[in-house]
Amino acid sequence: MDRQLLRTVKQATMDHAGLMYHRLVGHIPHLLAVTLLAVVAPQLSTLTPDKARALWLWATVNAPALAMACWAAALAAYTYASSRPQPVYLVDLAGYKPPAELEASRAKTIVHFQRCGRFSEQSMAFQKRMLERSGLGEATHFPMSLIRLPVDMCDRTAMEESHAVIFGVVDEVLRKSGVAAGDVGVLIFNSSLLSPTPSFTSLIVNRYRFRDDVVTHNLSGMGCSAGIIAIDLAKRLLQVHRNTYALVVSTENITLNAYMGNNRPMLVTNTLFRVGGAAILLTNRAGDRARSKYQLIHTVRTHRGAHDQSYGCVTQEEDEVGEVGVALSKELMVVAGEALKTNITTLGPLVLPMSEQLRFLATVVLKKVFRAQVKAYLPDFKLALDHFCIHAGGRGVLDELENSLKLTPWHMEPSRMTLYRFGNTSSSSLWYELAYCEAKRRIKKGDRVWQIAFGSGFKCNSAVWRALRTVDDAGENPWMQDLHLLPVDVPKVVPIDETSYQVPII
Repeated sequence: MDRQLLRTVKQATMDHAGLMYHRLVGHIPHLLAVTLLAVVAPQLSTLTPDKARALWLWATVNAPALAMACWAAALAAYTYASSRPQPVYLVDLAGYKPPAELEASRAKTIVHFQRCGRFSEQSMAFQKRMLERSGLGEATHFPMSLIRLPVDMCDRTAMEESHAVIFGVVDEVLRKSGVAAGDVGVLIFNSSLLSPTPSFTSLIVNRYRFRDDVVTHNLSGMGCSAGIIAIDLAKRLLQVHRNTYALVVSTENITLNAYMGNNRPMLVTNTLFRVGGAAILLTNRAGDRARSKYQLIHTVRTHRGAHDQSYGCVTQEEDEVGEVGVALSKELMVVAGEALKTNITTLGPLVLPMSEQLRFLATVVLKKVFRAQVKAYLPDFKLALDHFCIHAGGRGVLDELENSLKLTPWHMEPSRMTLYRFGNTSSSSLWYELAYCEAKRRIKKGDRVWQIAFGSGFKCNSAVWRALRTVDDAGENPWMQDLHLLPVDVPKVVPIDETSYQVPII
């Protein structure tokens, strides 16, 4: 009986609402006429009685046409509003801080490599020279699988490493943002060199019990720039899936990708890559703008894989005895420079002031049209961007970009300190750098942050963010324990004293 009464009341309410709607529509011409008269009423006092009467007759006769015009204007405004890109906000981020037992000084690293028993004397000498010039500090992190003796490089230990990183950052970002896993509608994960079955996205969905309709993408083989690729993909998906959250998880696996052979181009990665990972929570929900940290302004992706030199400069392969490693070509810096030039040519018009764009255009015209021997003008990006987060791929990369972009040591500090404290953590390094800026309280409302990443293939990808508020309190942050010690000066060459590390007696 109660249900029947409820249905009756509901139907009566709907009928009444429908009647009121039709009555309102029927009176639209009259309402428009009245509105028009209200707008012109202040001017009526200046009209003669004949002109006022003529105006009234015109408004009454043409009311239907005015109504159609208003409806068309309203429809056009709605179509325009619905076709505009949805703003994408960064709610919060988390960076993985490995436990203290995974820290390894440079001396410990060299001694441990020697005890592994797989490297020749020439390979050990080369790795030592590279590590002395790498820009890495005394407390970067290796997975336990590579710290213990003998090294334990297998699928089981690789998954242990990935589980610790992934669950650590996802737990943290969900806790900091206060967002439930069930509210996440898009999940994107990237790890270049390890892609198990089931995928890492399935692992996360299972662990956190995401809902059945969550959209997932698992990116592999995309190199160190995959983090920006994941952000760009999330931005595109958030244009389709309205009123939801997107979780991006970026990491790399070290366990199965340490190189134990003696091919020199493959040994470089041993001195650079370390454990790390990050989780980033994005949203297109308008209600979350007030509590979000940043708004995504631009993403620019450059892929030069069509050029053989670019395609082959970073490759995973086997050496002559079957040891797998990642080989870095001698042309890497040249390739990176070309990719950066292409990327900033696209990004420049989006962010640079007109004065810088005109100067750049002038040099292009002189070179291309008049064949003048003029040096290409590199715009001053410091005029448009406040903070620079450059992928901490190695000291050489950072030195080259500092010179090319005419940046100051202050601008380079987040990248150099990330390399010093955490090493090259692949696609997650950009987020350690942004977290450093936050921890140092550098981020002010309205500031623009440029993230630049390079990756195999060869790719150069950029993302530009605008700070929605001043970040006074970074909260949980991988830098907080060491912040008072940083920045530090890192000389070009820092000799390693192997005797400073004593092998523990078991």
